Amino acid sequence: MIDTLISEVGPWSWWILGLLLLGAEIIVPGMFLIWIGLAAIVVGAISFALWDSAIWSWQIQLLVFAVLSLVSALVGRKIMASRDGDTDQPMLNRRMEQMIGRTATLEEPITEGQGRIRLGDTLWTVRGPDLPVGSRVRIVAIENDDPVVQPV
Repeated sequence: MIDTLISEVGPWSWWILGLLLLGAEIIVPGMFLIWIGLAAIVVGAISFALWDSAIWSWQIQLLVFAVLSLVSALVGRKIMASRDGDTDQPMLNRRMEQMIGRTATLEEPITEGQGRIRLGDTLWTVRGPDLPVGSRVRIVAIENDDPVVQPV
């Protein structure tokens, strides 16, 4: 069945598979299917050159596709890992960590280690030493998604 399918569609079957995998990468992004799709396109290009060759059976094509998929996935992983370097905005998408160092006024007193501050339009539950309402506090750390404060 596979033999007849590949022989009927020819090298285009690999290009179709590659384009389907690239399209799937757009729908389900994860930077993985792109490398396998590229491997299928390369096998399709090789198939154009070797289609009439007796050695280029569907089993060899699948073997080349498997090897190219593995190699391209490993190379792609290495490429993507090298892109995780330093950035000019290290706190981007780290909302909680961006709050460290900010000062605020207590909206509710800190009793038994817990109170509330307002930053912007949001009330935040904070942890720290017992303090009365109206005290100025500085956020010094984040613990369990709660800002930890100390008096200014």
